[in-house]
Amino acid sequence: MTTTNEEKKKHSRILSGIQPSGKLHLGNYFGMMQPALELQKEGLAFLFIANYHALTTIGSAEDMRRFTLDVALDFLACGLDTEKTVFFRQSDVPEVTELSWLLSIVTPMGLLERCHSYKDKLSRGIAPMHGLFAYPVLMAADILAYQSNIVPVGSDQKQHVEVTRDIAIKFNLRFGEVFTVPEPSIRESVAIVPGLDGRKMSKSYDNHIEMFGPEKEVKARIMRIVTDSKPLEAPKDPDKCSVFALYRLVAPPAETAAMADKYKAGGYGYGHAKQALFAAIMEYFAPFRRKREELARDIPFVESVLKKGAERAKTEARATLDKARSSVGIN
Repeated sequence: MTTTNEEKKKHSRILSGIQPSGKLHLGNYFGMMQPALELQKEGLAFLFIANYHALTTIGSAEDMRRFTLDVALDFLACGLDTEKTVFFRQSDVPEVTELSWLLSIVTPMGLLERCHSYKDKLSRGIAPMHGLFAYPVLMAADILAYQSNIVPVGSDQKQHVEVTRDIAIKFNLRFGEVFTVPEPSIRESVAIVPGLDGRKMSKSYDNHIEMFGPEKEVKARIMRIVTDSKPLEAPKDPDKCSVFALYRLVAPPAETAAMADKYKAGGYGYGHAKQALFAAIMEYFAPFRRKREELARDIPFVESVLKKGAERAKTEARATLDKARSSVGIN
C-alpha cells in the first residue's frame, strides 16, 4: 500500500530552531526563516527560539531578553502562522534540559569530540566549556522531545541530525523504543547568502545586512560590499559578484535578468548595482517592516503567542520525558 504525499504531511513532525544571538539578517531569512515558513505546508511544525543554546555566546541578560523578543517579532512579521506552527521559547519547556541528561548517559565522548561546531567555536577563540561541548546533546533533546521525524538543515549542518540519530538509536537499544529516529531534510536549494566580504553572511564576521535595520545603515552596509576593480565601461560577470547574488534573492526574475544583461553589456557600474540592491531590499521587506512595527506596539499579544506555543510544546515534551523516565526506572 502506497502512502500519498498528503498522508505523509499529516504524519510529519518537523523541528527547527534559531538562536537569538543578535539582530536577524538576510542570511538568517533566506537560509533558515523562509524555508521554515514554507514547512508550515508540510506537516506539524515545531519552531523554537533557542535561548538556552544562545547562553553559550550571550552573557548579558538584557541582550538575551531583547534578542529573544526580536526573533519573535521577526518571525511573526514575516508570516508565521501560529495555527500551523507551534512557536515557543526553548526555556519555556524545561523538560528538554532533563531529557538532555537522560540522553547524555548514552552519548559517547568520542561522538561529541568529533563535532564540527565545537571545533569551529574553539578555532574562533571561544573559551572551551561544558555548555559548548554538550551542545549537541541538548540539541538532540530539542529534536527528540517532540518525536520529530523531519529536521530541515543545510548540508553543512547535517552532522547535528546524525548525532541526534546516533543518540536516539543508542537509547532505544538500551532502554526500549522511546524516541522517533529523525531524518535530516537536506535543502540543497537553500541559498548560501554572501556577506559584505564574500564569505557566508554571519554576525560573527560582521559582514551582515540586517533585515529590519535603519535604512541609512542598510544602505551604508550595502555600499561596503566588496567587488572587483573593473571600470564602469567593462563587461562584468554577474555570477561572480556578491551584489548580484543578493539582488537575485530579493528582485523579481525579470529584473534579475535585466541586471545580468547590464553587467554583461558594460557601462554599468557596481555603484549602480548597489543602489538597485538597496531599493530591492527595501521593497521586498516593506510589508514585513510594517507588520513588525504593528506587532512591536502590542508586546502582550506576542507574549501570548509564545505562551500558547509553549503550552502545546510542554504537553508533547512531557509525554516524551515521562516515557524516557519510565524506561530508565525513574517513576
